[in-house]
Amino acid sequence: MKPQVYHDPRPAEYFDQFHDRVRKGPPGWTYRGVRVALTWPVLTFFRYRAIGLENIPSSGPAIVTLNHFSNFDHFLVAVMMKREVHFMAKSQLFGRPGQTYIISHGGVFPVRRGAHDLEAFKTAHTILGRGGIVLMYAEGGRSRSKSLGTPKAGVGRLALESGVPVVPAAIEGSQHVRDTRRRLRIPKVTVQFGEPVSFPRVASPSKEQSQKASEDVFEHVRTMYDGLVSQGRKRVIESLRGGATATG
Repeated sequence: MKPQVYHDPRPAEYFDQFHDRVRKGPPGWTYRGVRVALTWPVLTFFRYRAIGLENIPSSGPAIVTLNHFSNFDHFLVAVMMKREVHFMAKSQLFGRPGQTYIISHGGVFPVRRGAHDLEAFKTAHTILGRGGIVLMYAEGGRSRSKSLGTPKAGVGRLALESGVPVVPAAIEGSQHVRDTRRRLRIPKVTVQFGEPVSFPRVASPSKEQSQKASEDVFEHVRTMYDGLVSQGRKRVIESLRGGATATG
């Protein structure tokens, strides 16, 4: 397994083109085309189900945050969402021509991890300012241990600065996607969206305030994830009858 790379040696100016594209407006036909192409394979091969889609606000700005195991998580979490979503993703994904075209025109914008990337937050605020949805991974990167990691302060910072609701989500099953080729078995994937969490707006939150907000949201993620692991998808859905529903 290749080690994760956190430092991107390319200058910050290289990524301005991708931020500018996302700031100009919502995703275009590339986003919709990729979603159409992936919906049937995701539902069929991954036996995918989404629980609690009604917890995503039907309009207005929102942040969606979840745990992160696989590069496929981008597609798995958004494929059944009625609203289009912008993803904050590591800058290392930008570079290869074909891949870069798809992700940059499909709603993804870069964050230079470990570099206090103000441009990434500026882009996120621009999206929220026009009533869009931003997806951020709570742990700041993929967990390679197949278990939940530790939340970083980024989600809490954006939530406090913007004052918009945060929808916690848990994805279970994608931790085994990397094993598909070796084990010749495709995992069953479930995404559960929880009720939105809101915080009073803070113009310039401290790192401690941001970290505390991230941990508060991630506790909801952890509760849902643990429920999916211990009870299984069917029992979780049964326990939520009259509330969240399964889609797909």
